[in-house]
Amino acid sequence: MCGITGFYDESSTLSGQTILDNMLGTIRQRGPDSEGMWSEGGVNFGHRRLAVLDLSPAGHQPMVSSTGRFIIVFNGEIYNYKEIKDTLERQLNYQWRGHSDTEIMLAAIEAWGMNTALQAFNGMFAFAVWDRQQRKLILARDRLGEKPLYYTQQNGAFIFGSELRCLEAHPKFQRDIDSNALAEFFRFNDVPAPLTIYQNTFKLLPAHYLTWSPDNQELKEQCYWNLAEVALQGQQDLLSYNSDEEAINQLDVLLRDAVRLRMEADVPLGAFLSGGIDSSIVVAMMQAQSVSPVKTFSIGFDIEGYNEAEHAKAVAKHLGTDHTEQYVTGRQAMGVVPKLGGIYDEPFADASQIPTYLVSGIAKQHVTVCLSGDGGDELFGGYSRYQETPNVWHKLNKIPVRSMVTAWLSALSERSLKVILGMLRPILQPYVSKPITLTTFRHTLPLLSTKNQLAFYRMTMQNWRQPSQLVKNYTPSAVRIFNDSFDLPDFLHVMMLHDGLNYLPNDILTKVDRATMAVSLEGRIPLIDHRIAEFAWQLPASLKFKNNQGKWILRQVLYRYVPPELIDRPKMGFGVPLGSWLRHDLRDWVESLLDPMHIRNQGHLNSDIIQKTWQAHLSGHADYSKKLWSVLMFQAWQNER
Repeated sequence: MCGITGFYDESSTLSGQTILDNMLGTIRQRGPDSEGMWSEGGVNFGHRRLAVLDLSPAGHQPMVSSTGRFIIVFNGEIYNYKEIKDTLERQLNYQWRGHSDTEIMLAAIEAWGMNTALQAFNGMFAFAVWDRQQRKLILARDRLGEKPLYYTQQNGAFIFGSELRCLEAHPKFQRDIDSNALAEFFRFNDVPAPLTIYQNTFKLLPAHYLTWSPDNQELKEQCYWNLAEVALQGQQDLLSYNSDEEAINQLDVLLRDAVRLRMEADVPLGAFLSGGIDSSIVVAMMQAQSVSPVKTFSIGFDIEGYNEAEHAKAVAKHLGTDHTEQYVTGRQAMGVVPKLGGIYDEPFADASQIPTYLVSGIAKQHVTVCLSGDGGDELFGGYSRYQETPNVWHKLNKIPVRSMVTAWLSALSERSLKVILGMLRPILQPYVSKPITLTTFRHTLPLLSTKNQLAFYRMTMQNWRQPSQLVKNYTPSAVRIFNDSFDLPDFLHVMMLHDGLNYLPNDILTKVDRATMAVSLEGRIPLIDHRIAEFAWQLPASLKFKNNQGKWILRQVLYRYVPPELIDRPKMGFGVPLGSWLRHDLRDWVESLLDPMHIRNQGHLNSDIIQKTWQAHLSGHADYSKKLWSVLMFQAWQNER
C-alpha cells in the first residue's frame, strides 16, 4: 500500500523534484517506509511506499519496465500476481529483478496492452503509467473503487494523486470550491465521483482508465469492467443449482480463495472483527487457512447501544483467534473529532469514520495489513433498508395525486401535522425499524412526489434534501453522477446496484481507505473480489432474502464455521451517539465552527438555515445531528486548508 502523485508540466519555474517533494510530503502517512521520484521531459512521478510485498530495494518505485518503455507508480496490491507471473513466464523468456507485484504488472502491460492487463488483475489499485514510446500518460483504478485517484488539468499542467492534498500542493492548482459538488456532499455526506469538492478536478471512476497526451492535451476515459452490465447480465443469466447447498458450496470456495489471496504479505497481518456476519466470515476463512491464531481487533464503547465488542469476543473465542479488544470512552472517541478535517482530504460526513479510525489505530500497534468485512451488504442484500423501502414505496404509491398531497401536508402547521401523523403512524410503523417521529415524518414528505422506485430510494438516502437552499451560488453541473434507471427484475436489486455504484465506493471504501491510511495501515477487503461480485449478481433474490433475513446465502456459509446463536441478532452498525455529543460534550466545538459571522465571511453557506437547524437540535425535540455533522465536517475541512 502506498501513495502516488505526479504531474506533467514543461513550463514550471520550479524544478520537478521540488514540487514533487512538496506533493509527497502531504501523503507521507500513506507510505512511511520510503520515497521515490522520477522526472523526464516534463513528466514527474512521485511515490511513498508502505512496504508489504518484496521489502527489498527491488520493489522500489517509481519502477521502469525491463525494456525501458513504461514507468509506473502504483498504489495497492495485485493479489493474483503469481498466477500472472506464471502465465508471462510461459509466454516470454523473462528475467525477473525481484518478486514484487509492481514488476509483474509492468510486464503484463507491456506484453498484453493496458486493457487486457487490467482485465487480468485481481486486486485493489490506482496507478499511473508513462508510455515513453507513445508519449501518453495512463491512469487506472480498480473495479469496485477501493483505491482513490484524483486528477486535474489546469494552467498548462496535468496533475494527479492518491489524495486531493497532493494536487493542492502543486503551485498551479486552483482551490475554487465547486458549488454543485458541495450541494451533493450535503445531500449524500460524501462528494460523489467523478466530482470533487474543487472545480475542474475529478475522481477517476472505478473500473476506468484514462489516457492523456501532452501533445494534444486530450483526455480519453475508458471502462474495462462495468458493474451495471455485470448486474444486468447476471440477473438475465441466473446460475442454476439442483439445490441451495450447491450455491452455498460455490460461495464457500470463492470466499476462501478471495481471503487466501489477501492473506499474502511479508509483514504482520490481521483482521477487524465486529462480530457481525461480514467480518466474522472473513475471520473464519482466515483462521481455516492459517496454521497459527489470526490476530483480530475490535473496539468497544462504554456507551449503551453502541458496543459490539462482546459479540466480537465470543466469535473470536469460538474461532480461536489471537484477539485484541480495546474499550474507548466517549471522551476518547470525541478526541478524534477535531482531527477528522485533516484525515479526510475532502469533506466526508459518515460519523462511523470515528470508530473506524480508532480501531485502525489499535490494529496498527500489532500489524501492518488488516482484512475488513466491508461490501457484503451491497452484494448480498444486508441493509435493513432493502426490506423497509419497498414496503413503504408500495404503501405510498397507492396515495392518489401524491404531489398535491405533499404540497398540502408541507403547508400544515406543526400541530396539524401531529394529528395527521397520529392517524398514519399505525399504517406505516410496521414497515420501518425506527420510530416514526414528527421530524422523520417531515423528512419523509418529499418522498410522496417521487415518480419511480430508483428516485424514491435515492431520496431516502439523502441527508439535506434541498441543499441548494443551504449552498450559496449553487450552480447545477452537467457532469453525470447517477444512472437514471436500471432494467432489473425487482426493487431489491435496483437498490443494491445503486449502492454498489455509489454508496460503496464514495462512502464505505473512502472511509476505510482514509482511516487505515491515516495510521499507515493497509486495509484489504475480500468480499469485493470481483469474482464474488459477479457470482452474487447471478444469484436470484431468493438466495439473498429468505425467512425475512438478508444475506441468507452468506449466513449459510458462515454457519459452517460459527454457530448461528453467536451471529443472529439485529444489525447494529458502527456508530456513535452523535446527537447527544453535539448537544453536550462537543457543544463548544460545534458553536465555534457554526459561528454565524465566520460562516457568512466564508461565503459558501446560508448561515440562517444552519442556525435554525442547530437551535432545533439543541431543543431536544428533534435530532438533526446528521445534517449538522455534514456542516461541521465541511467547516472542519475548510479549517485544514
